[in-house]
Amino acid sequence: MEKYKILVVDDESRMRKLVSDFLVKNQYQVLEAADGEEALDVFFRENDIALVILDVMMPRMDGWQVCKEIRAESKVPIIMLTAKNDERDELQGFELGVDEYISKPFSPKILVARVGAILRRTVQASAEAKLEAGGIVVDKSAHIVTIDGREVDLSFKEFELLVYFIENKGIALSREKILNSVWNYDYFGDARTIDTHVKKLRSKLGSRGELIKTIWGLGYKLEIEG
Repeated sequence: MEKYKILVVDDESRMRKLVSDFLVKNQYQVLEAADGEEALDVFFRENDIALVILDVMMPRMDGWQVCKEIRAESKVPIIMLTAKNDERDELQGFELGVDEYISKPFSPKILVARVGAILRRTVQASAEAKLEAGGIVVDKSAHIVTIDGREVDLSFKEFELLVYFIENKGIALSREKILNSVWNYDYFGDARTIDTHVKKLRSKLGSRGELIKTIWGLGYKLEIEG
């Protein structure tokens, strides 16, 4: 089982220990920070933190600012802890991209259960966002395509076209079907625009471009050998 790394941020050492002990018992790896500035130092030093548990009221830099700084660079799940029971605080948290909002005092067991639920959702979403076919790796959420670790620069439509081919690999696709699916019925030009985009896509994929086969009189098919 993979040990997910969790950053616990709270200026109260007793609270950090309570949360950390429960997380460690549930097979999580825990890093701690006592204030907002330390939290950012730890977060940006480590590159594999899976989730942040973040207190709102802290010295030097509060939880809201820490959340803003993290959200500017990362979509890592964040659970906010607060002693306040204020709807405005909760709304602010969700506007900043907070995944969960828990008021103190709380049950550590409930907190750990929520951590587990969020990580399961995150891992599933991450897996669904990544496609692979014939050595072509597509990260749909980051909009990145790589081949043998090398990033391939595709236009928006080329990217959408490649995703469509991979999601329908092995299936013969007519030009009209491709046009309707990738251009979402909002393109009224000649279906031969598909040929132009496929030609450019093949060129950018290098030798992997050969995986996109022409079906004469119909359209195209992404065919993976074996």
